Amino acid sequence: MGEPREPRLTGLFRAVVSRRWLIVVAYALALVPAVYFALRVKQDNAIDRLIVESDPDYITAKQFEKVFGSGEYVVLLAEAPDPFAPDVLARFDRLEHELQTVPRIEENSVLTVYRRARAGFSATPDEARRLREFATGTDLFRKQGMIGDHFLVAGVLIHGDAEQRMEALDAIDRVLAPVEQSPAPFTALRKVGQPYVNRLLDHETSTTGYRYFALFGLFIVILNLSLYRSFRALIAFLICLGVSLALTVGWIGMTGGVFTIVSSLVPMTVLITCMATLVYIHSRFVEQPEGVTVDEHQVFALANKFTACTASVFATAVGFAALAVSKIRPIREMGIWVAVGLTFTWIVVFTLFPSLQKILSTPTQQERRISGGWFIRLTEGLPEMTYRFRWPLVLASLALCAAGGIALFGLPGRISPMPFETSALEYINHKSQLYKDTKQLEQVTAGLSLTEVWLQSPKFGTVTDPAVVRGLDHFQRALEKDPEIGTVIGLPTMMRTLRYIGGQGDTLPTDEDALEKETNNLETLLPREPMLARFIEPKTLAETHLVVVTRTNDYSGYAEIEQLIRRRWDEAVKRDPALAVFTLRTSGLAPLQAKISHHLVPTLMESFILSIVIIYAAFLVVFRSGPARLMAMIPSLFAILVMFLVMRLSHMHLNPATILVASTVLGASENDQIHFFFHFLERRKDGTTEQSLRHSLVIAGRAILFATLINAGGFLAFALAELPPIRDFGILTAVAFVLSMLADFTALIGALWIVFRAAPDRVVAARSEPVGGK
Repeated sequence: MGEPREPRLTGLFRAVVSRRWLIVVAYALALVPAVYFALRVKQDNAIDRLIVESDPDYITAKQFEKVFGSGEYVVLLAEAPDPFAPDVLARFDRLEHELQTVPRIEENSVLTVYRRARAGFSATPDEARRLREFATGTDLFRKQGMIGDHFLVAGVLIHGDAEQRMEALDAIDRVLAPVEQSPAPFTALRKVGQPYVNRLLDHETSTTGYRYFALFGLFIVILNLSLYRSFRALIAFLICLGVSLALTVGWIGMTGGVFTIVSSLVPMTVLITCMATLVYIHSRFVEQPEGVTVDEHQVFALANKFTACTASVFATAVGFAALAVSKIRPIREMGIWVAVGLTFTWIVVFTLFPSLQKILSTPTQQERRISGGWFIRLTEGLPEMTYRFRWPLVLASLALCAAGGIALFGLPGRISPMPFETSALEYINHKSQLYKDTKQLEQVTAGLSLTEVWLQSPKFGTVTDPAVVRGLDHFQRALEKDPEIGTVIGLPTMMRTLRYIGGQGDTLPTDEDALEKETNNLETLLPREPMLARFIEPKTLAETHLVVVTRTNDYSGYAEIEQLIRRRWDEAVKRDPALAVFTLRTSGLAPLQAKISHHLVPTLMESFILSIVIIYAAFLVVFRSGPARLMAMIPSLFAILVMFLVMRLSHMHLNPATILVASTVLGASENDQIHFFFHFLERRKDGTTEQSLRHSLVIAGRAILFATLINAGGFLAFALAELPPIRDFGILTAVAFVLSMLADFTALIGALWIVFRAAPDRVVAARSEPVGGK
């Protein structure tokens, strides 16, 4: 065995091994702050965390909250054959009184409004009859979704920061628990809302991560012992994995990062990449030849694998770093965090791992033969087999790639592009009670998608101008008539409700003097009427808003709703010129969700193309062969495009988790191609194509197999997740890794035969023999 080509690397790794105890102590000291900050990382799956803070819609949402306050809504749906029966109302009344004891919430229902109008309520038959007449004597309450033929609704607005909202939600649950256990006389009590979705996502993403890590840890133990048959090697692997994970999550905590639904993929991606790199290095280490000391061979193995491992980790890191272009905040953060974590991993595998190898005296094949010899025997026939079927293998791969591209982007006029979803509700288990209750509520109400129509004026007191109030009423009624819109609630709604309570009817006065009298009272009513305060900016009286409720949550649907709102606004301004002083802006969950939806596919394409460019740039440095640079991408692209075909056939959707599969697979699977081509070209200098292929299969083939098993098995642990996006991500990623490996050993080798215009040595020898064997 000759000396490595990198004498500086040889000297570097000799220094690393000689200072092994100093390196171990340094990592032990670094672990203290790393673990401290790692434990401080919190979980938050709020919808506004899906948008980067510099996004205009995010900025608008935060500005809106400063004016009108922030909060999250919970909707309680009490179902009964007759919602106005005395016993039903009595139970609903008790429930509301208990809810009013919960701090930081505002509760509202038709019964709440009735109590204010009649100075109380008692569930007698006569009072129940009067409440029925009160609630059904106008269309106000039905339009607001407070009542239906078989239900009563209580809306609960929760104030405070994320922690306070969760405390309030827990208190609400304690109030509802007895009714949920024994709902009679209700037939059912359903509780839905974004806070419940967020809490479920927080719980699932924070607690089920331990299950993933436990399964992955068990997988590592089994694979390591079956491959290397050494507890000492296993300990070295586990320590390096733990240190890489602690440093990564610690850095996230130190920089103030917050985990979201996709963040559980960060530690798993770092662990899997670290494990795969360790397999490449250790597999080379255990192949100690006769007549070479362990110390000399360890330095050689580290130097020999340094370029390939560095290039592969770099390729994975930049593949994820390319996600920084995303306007979807968790994806952007994940890309950066994984890139940083892989930087830590690269340092760990070339400093801590060699130190542990030496300290623990991990055995080589001279002491204990590793498994996997069957794979070497299996690949003996691969070169000739792939040569024989080279054209079918390559053409079939190209056909499948084309099918995958059509599955993702569609075919104009024939096949629509792959659908994508951003509704947080779709991220939870579809068999959960929360999911079922929300779907039931959407069927009986106008929907749960809220768009805030924010009207701003530079003039003081504009909102209380009678002409403005009249115009707002016309604008609201025009919106309500459109079938695409379910409910509209604004200042006119509140004024009509107050008039109805006062026995003045449920419409605004048509007489100008009477309307002016009504608007003059608004300033005095604001401090006493919370309903009004929610719709008028109290300091300048120059801003108001309307809540538009729809079932829309996709980008095209929201774009149509926004266009409709602006058309109706333009018509309202022409009819009521007093409205011209206002500037209309839209805010709320609907725009944010639509923005996420709009950026999903661009995120996929931008980050994916950027990853390809950067990875190919790395190949320019690693490989001198032009064909090698191009063909190294084949297995990854094949795996990714076929994976999208699998998604389409299995009716999976693009979402903030599954959209990451392409970048994950591209970054991680390129490791295999880098190691394959590195050793292929290593032998290609003085050998034939077949000899180079056999050399690469012997040196890197087994490591590629086990690295693929690590990648696929690690991500397959996510298949047990309760959250559909995470479950789909795990399944799809595992499938893609296996597809990439199959392409490594079939289509890639077949393409090599074609590109190099080569043939197996036996075929070449037969061609060169004289006719007749003479």
